[in-house]
Amino acid sequence: MKRNIIRVGILFLFLITSALSAKAQVLTEETFKVGRTLNLIESFYVDTANLGRLTEKAIIEILRNLDPHSTYISAKDVKDMNEPLNGNFDGIGIQFNILRDSIIVIEPIAGGPSEKVGLRAGDRIINIDNEKVTGVNISTSGVRKKLMGPKGTKVNISIYRKGEKDLLDFTIVRDKIPINSLDAAYMLNSETGYIKLNKFAATTEKEFTAAVDSMRKFSRMQNLVLDLRGNGGGYMAAATQLAEKFFPDQKLLVYMSGRKTPRQDYKSKGGGSLSSARVIVLTDENSASASEILSGALQDWDRAVVMGRRTFGKGLVQNGFYLTDGSMIRLTIARYYTPTGRSIQSPYDGGYEKYIENFYKRYTDGEMMSADSIHLPDSLKFNTLVNKRIVYGGGGIMPDVFVAVDTTYNTAYFRRLAGKNVLNGFTLDYFDRNRKEITSRYKTFNDFNANFRFSPEDIKAFIAKGEAEGVKYDEAQYNISKDEILLILKGLVATNLWKTSEYYQIINSNDKVIDQALKLITDKDKYNSILGYK
Repeated sequence: MKRNIIRVGILFLFLITSALSAKAQVLTEETFKVGRTLNLIESFYVDTANLGRLTEKAIIEILRNLDPHSTYISAKDVKDMNEPLNGNFDGIGIQFNILRDSIIVIEPIAGGPSEKVGLRAGDRIINIDNEKVTGVNISTSGVRKKLMGPKGTKVNISIYRKGEKDLLDFTIVRDKIPINSLDAAYMLNSETGYIKLNKFAATTEKEFTAAVDSMRKFSRMQNLVLDLRGNGGGYMAAATQLAEKFFPDQKLLVYMSGRKTPRQDYKSKGGGSLSSARVIVLTDENSASASEILSGALQDWDRAVVMGRRTFGKGLVQNGFYLTDGSMIRLTIARYYTPTGRSIQSPYDGGYEKYIENFYKRYTDGEMMSADSIHLPDSLKFNTLVNKRIVYGGGGIMPDVFVAVDTTYNTAYFRRLAGKNVLNGFTLDYFDRNRKEITSRYKTFNDFNANFRFSPEDIKAFIAKGEAEGVKYDEAQYNISKDEILLILKGLVATNLWKTSEYYQIINSNDKVIDQALKLITDKDKYNSILGYK
């Protein structure tokens, strides 16, 4: 137990002294106070105490009192945290879902180990390493745990495939599996491309470039709608790599500075492949961090129209510091500033709870419906670098064109269906039953998109599925949400045949923000007028 006390004390010493130079490392009175407290608890406390858990709670509380984004990450969560941004993980390479307590392969990832050995969409995984995994209430995380593992290791699976009398056995060698940050890329019209990014990861620039090259190869793409709605950020470098593509010459894109962090400038190199394109960036209240870096750089240089709603307002930069047990502290070391000098960080002087409360006030104070409800002081007013338009800092990126949240189809019935996962569950079951008919009838996505319809019997089955999951049918509310429900269901069916890009191509056909963006980007005079060009 004394060893545990020493280990815990070392964690606190690291927290307090890691930011100091080697020559300046000192043991402060506060450090001894923490160690003394832990020692007293171990020596005299009436009950047995879990010092490891107490230490974690103490670290979390210390960081919580600094700012909203300095955080503690346990050792077991560090690896999971890094995987999405690094752009890959080790596994067998399938998209799967669980239907009626059975693991169904939705799609083998192209070029991955499962595709190479012959797994197909629709296969049901029965055994993993001779252990039955159907009918045992296995969870999604349980499946991932069994299928993921170090590159080069093997996993044996048995699958049921329709038309086969016996189970089929496969030995799959795990490998690096890519995690995409690009959800969709397709043409909105003959000259305007659309790209949706879900994060800024190590692979984002490569994915983005490939998508642009592909659209240009098969079309006359000149303009771009870049959708960053719901994109919570990621690597700053990924944001600056993308920003570079929109400038013909060297420009300051973002800079960061902190008490112990000297100012660092990040500039474009020039010769960006999209330097002459008209660009609209779509944002909302969940666009944060790297999304705001990219949006802010393009807005400050009058290079793109930002459309949608005010972004989240995360302008703090964190660095990771490992502790002795493999856990990590992500400590805020600097603020980042857009080229005009704006810090877009929302205020957090009132503490973490007030910070979160202020964000959710956007939903109750009318900001989602009207830009007039947003009031920022003149002290946060800046001018863009080319045309001297007014922009604001101190609480996210304000859009150049505000678009209210669309509540046309929003009903309690719809929300309950989504919350109970009825839409996804129904389409999995529907496609499983109708796979042969759908795949034989629709040879191309364009054919599917133009002609696929659910029958009245299918709709009744969907409503019954909701009832079975505890969502009582409400005819009036269903009729309000019907078009959106059927569009999402159609998109989910499409993901069983194609990719997420086709899903978004379907559901975006009913997206008023994209409709407005397309209308604006094709009107050169209005587009230039918003940016202040004559």
